[in-house]
Amino acid sequence: MASHTRNTHRGEAALRAITLTLFSLLTLPAAAASVVAAEPTREEAISRAAESLRARLIEQRRDLHRHPELSNREERTARVIAEKLRALGLDEVRTGIGRHGVVATLKGSLPGPLVAVRADMDALPILETIDVPYKSLNEGVKHACGHDVHMTVQLGVAEILSRMRDRIHGTIRFIFQPAEEGAPPGEEAGAELMIKEGALDNPRPSAIFGLHVMPNIEVGQVGYNVGPAMASSDRFAITIRGRKVHGAYPHDGIDAVVVAAECVTALQTIRSRRIDTMEPLVITIGSIHGGNRFNIIADEVRLEGTMRTLNEEVRKSAIAMMKQTLAGVTSSYGASFELEFGNNNPVTYNDPALVAATLPIMKKVLGEKNLISPRPQMGAEDFSRFQQVIPGFFYFLGVGNQAKGINAMIHTPAFDVDEESLVVGVRVMANVLLDYLDRGAARR
Repeated sequence: MASHTRNTHRGEAALRAITLTLFSLLTLPAAAASVVAAEPTREEAISRAAESLRARLIEQRRDLHRHPELSNREERTARVIAEKLRALGLDEVRTGIGRHGVVATLKGSLPGPLVAVRADMDALPILETIDVPYKSLNEGVKHACGHDVHMTVQLGVAEILSRMRDRIHGTIRFIFQPAEEGAPPGEEAGAELMIKEGALDNPRPSAIFGLHVMPNIEVGQVGYNVGPAMASSDRFAITIRGRKVHGAYPHDGIDAVVVAAECVTALQTIRSRRIDTMEPLVITIGSIHGGNRFNIIADEVRLEGTMRTLNEEVRKSAIAMMKQTLAGVTSSYGASFELEFGNNNPVTYNDPALVAATLPIMKKVLGEKNLISPRPQMGAEDFSRFQQVIPGFFYFLGVGNQAKGINAMIHTPAFDVDEESLVVGVRVMANVLLDYLDRGAARR
């Protein structure tokens, strides 16, 4: 225990020394700074500070990974995060926002704008199949979407910046959001509930940043999109109603199973025949349930699915076409239908001006070759809810490593990350936030 304490003190001392070096550089007059060529730049100082946190970042990520919690059930996770933030001496740490959300404020000593940064907290109902030292201790629950990485990176950023407040222009609001994966039935949750309960109020930030792990991007790289980055998502349920009858006499009933089968096929023609072929659209039927016995014609079938697109106009058109298609198919059989939509997310849309202003610092930190622009994807994110209120930039942190066999996709039992991504993530986000505040202060 004594040895562990000495090592912890040494790590903290090293971080303070790096931070003081950074402060010294920033306080030098321009002429003197040019003479002291050996002094590190701010980007180099943050890089060294992030590197000094490597062991603690890995330990933190593994602790969160061992104790995953489902949406709206993130009690331990919220407690751990709040305790860490309070220990860093942040100016304000609020809990219980959006059920288990945590919002913390770091005020810089210099005037400037307010910027927000968000990390999500919840895990998924997935059984972990990989044998690793940090394997989930909660049977059937896993951080299979990398939210453990998101939280760890944000805590690392908070630690580094909390030691730099004397040179920060403005204020940073750290948002730790529960239930990104969606609310349990009958509950409110996620970004929408946090916004409703004031996460963006008093005062309102001028922009928000966020990141998401991506295993098909190599560690050390970051992916970004201008405009649409991730699709909208609309969960829907269709109930087909017919008339029950003995299976030997189908002509005396209305077979809801046959009608449902026709509806599944007809709905796919919306994408293939009715929407511009250059516009992305996915209509997926994920489950079908109906009938109660082998020799009874079913009078009701329920279908559930999701619709995704990168264009709001396409979304509206597709919803109208779904209603029209279902009405046509069911009426031709004498059946009826109900169509319900819920748990929707808008398109994750990166403000073009914000992206353009942020890219130079990202290139400076990563090197231009490590900043890539993949195609927008059809996965969805409720970070988009924040972007509907204020401009936002959501980018993708590479966590894959083909050489090490770390390439399983998110939301799978075998998903894992290269933990080098923790240091990279801290370096990038810390610089992005400070650069934004510097630019905002310069405009005042």
